[in-house]
Amino acid sequence: MQPKHPQESHTILTDLVLPSETNPLNNLFGGELLARMDRAASIAARRHSRRIVVTASVNHVAFKKMIPLGSVVTVEAKLSRAFKSSMEVVIDVWIEDRESGLRSKANDAIYTFVAVDDSGMPVPVPAIEPETEIEKERYDAALRRKQLSLVLAGKLKPSEATELKALFED
Repeated sequence: MQPKHPQESHTILTDLVLPSETNPLNNLFGGELLARMDRAASIAARRHSRRIVVTASVNHVAFKKMIPLGSVVTVEAKLSRAFKSSMEVVIDVWIEDRESGLRSKANDAIYTFVAVDDSGMPVPVPAIEPETEIEKERYDAALRRKQLSLVLAGKLKPSEATELKALFED
């Protein structure tokens, strides 16, 4: 399988916040934002793998800014790393100022997807070849996050988590 570049998975979803999607403070429900992020990330994972993909985990979500009713919201998703059958997707959420049109980062998240066949069994995916500095940083950090997750799940001994250990050694 030929490696792919993160840019090949880049996905952008832009939408408006409607009244039925807001809480009593007229801000976007967190669950609605999670669903939007899941959709964008699943498209990015599918673009990379060209397979059916399923959400394996939501590794990180940060709700940094409220997203008010009427806001234009853009969700951007891009693969940071691919493993055997799993793919880590980094998501950035932007809101557009109503008057100036300037975009500001509202939230971010990291999701993991697994590529599966028609019977739901995991299948291999192409590797990622990062190109930009941020892609390289995200690529390296993805391995540390995976190792931490495996250690916490009891599937990897802490002594075997070489990338994590390197963070704490002089």
